[in-house]
Amino acid sequence: MSYPKVTLVVVPHECFQYTEESLESIYKYTNVPFKLIYIDGYSPNKIRQYIEAKSQEKGFSLIRTDKYVSSNQARNIGLKYVDTEYVVFLNNDVLVTAGWLNKLMHCIEETNASVVSPICLQATSYKPIIHSAGGTLEFQYRDGSLDLFDRRLFIKKSFDQVQPLLKRHPTQIVDFSCVLVRTAIFRQIGSFDENLMNFAQGIDFSLSVFAAGGTIYLESESIVSYLKTTELKLSDIPYYLLIWNYVWKRKSIHHFQEKWGLAKNAKFITDALQQLNYSANLTFQPLKELIKPFYDNENYAINPRVFKRS
Repeated sequence: MSYPKVTLVVVPHECFQYTEESLESIYKYTNVPFKLIYIDGYSPNKIRQYIEAKSQEKGFSLIRTDKYVSSNQARNIGLKYVDTEYVVFLNNDVLVTAGWLNKLMHCIEETNASVVSPICLQATSYKPIIHSAGGTLEFQYRDGSLDLFDRRLFIKKSFDQVQPLLKRHPTQIVDFSCVLVRTAIFRQIGSFDENLMNFAQGIDFSLSVFAAGGTIYLESESIVSYLKTTELKLSDIPYYLLIWNYVWKRKSIHHFQEKWGLAKNAKFITDALQQLNYSANLTFQPLKELIKPFYDNENYAINPRVFKRS
């Protein structure tokens, strides 16, 4: 058996309820030799027990944190243990399909790209739609102020309708649902920015890759699906509220603005601030008040010493 050239790092995204489906799809549809590092970001007990049993059965590395973590925090934890030429970062709510990794590997080796993204679909009750299929990023000065414009290709379009138009091509935007990276690029760009807790993580990474002289490709023959959360299990509510909370989002937006030198009135920034999901926060307000004692106010993370599960 050949030594793996790639490590898969699975990280929490916004919930844990799709853990089993996602992990089972990896082992069912991946026929390239790989290492797996699974970051269990303080999942509920039932999920924790499942992951532990699977790690013993399959022999993958399991790292469990003692508190909830953001996706970028989890990626950095996993990255420390990667010793292969390539690394895939995969969210724990993503299903892969037959040949997904082979096609990503072929693309990165044939193009000498730094990063390769698959087509990411979003499952719906009707037909799958495009969640991510690449796009463009462009800095522009408007009235002397620096702004950033991102244009996503075929976003929310029916996959069946646009599939004939999807081809392998250079792109400027990755989506962190799933991405293959040449590990060496991290020696140039450093680790993932943990100050971006729930905003523009893929855009920030893409800009960092380009700033280091790297390239990004979209491989249209590789397909994965994001299982968007529509009905939360009760055990997932605290993590979901933390990940999408207003405080994290606002801090992340302002950090991105300062990091990339955007004007405070840049459309990219003002649009993001306007889209802060007040309605979701109001909807969950009674629950937020209920679990408020479990939060560490200093870093807005669940305090595991207080939050006990049966």
